[in-house]
Amino acid sequence: MGRAYQNRKESMAKTSDAKAKVYSKYGREIYVCAKAGGVEPDGNLTLRGLIDRAKKDQVPGHVIEKALDKARGGAGEDFSSARYEGFGPGGIMVIVDCLTDNPNRTFGDVRQCFTKCKAKIGTQGTVGHSFDHSGVFVFSGEEEATLEALMEADVEVTDIESEDGKVSVFVPHTEYAKARSALTEAFGDIDFDVDEIQFVPHERSAIEGEDLEMFEKFIDMLNFVDDVQNVYHNAEY
Repeated sequence: MGRAYQNRKESMAKTSDAKAKVYSKYGREIYVCAKAGGVEPDGNLTLRGLIDRAKKDQVPGHVIEKALDKARGGAGEDFSSARYEGFGPGGIMVIVDCLTDNPNRTFGDVRQCFTKCKAKIGTQGTVGHSFDHSGVFVFSGEEEATLEALMEADVEVTDIESEDGKVSVFVPHTEYAKARSALTEAFGDIDFDVDEIQFVPHERSAIEGEDLEMFEKFIDMLNFVDDVQNVYHNAEY
């Protein structure tokens, strides 16, 4: 119990330029998800969850529709996933997930963020063993009823906890679609606070002072790289 997850975004988009970055990242992810699994949200639960998150983050409808139309057309950029791992300021473990049409460019941009912030980029697996790749759901509900619904659907549950009327469910990332389907079938149209796949650290590490200032700069730099979709870490502050 007491496992920590993090919000999708490290900081709220406060400027028009920052908002444009958020819209672009959602548009790219929606396009890739729809192209791979189908453009109909009812038949592509990962896409449905992604669109729901985009709406909550105030991504305009035309951005979402443009990405879906692009996927329907079948033509467009050929993006691939890229993941980088390493140690940020203060020794904080970091995983950076990207979607790229030019891996060499993306690696160079991400490495530059590490270099400029006294961080060290490593090889695949450098810190990944210290995280669980999990589907995470947070919503208003009761722990006992939630666990029962998941067990009846034969969903493997890694952890479940309840606090202040909010239930947090953790499942292996491979169980995400199955778990989401079980929850919506059992409880109807749930208003999820969190509904996504992310890397959850086994343990958190405190960071403060100059290390914290440099770490926040590091995260901001990564979030402004066009190809970076998500940044996960084990910092506690």
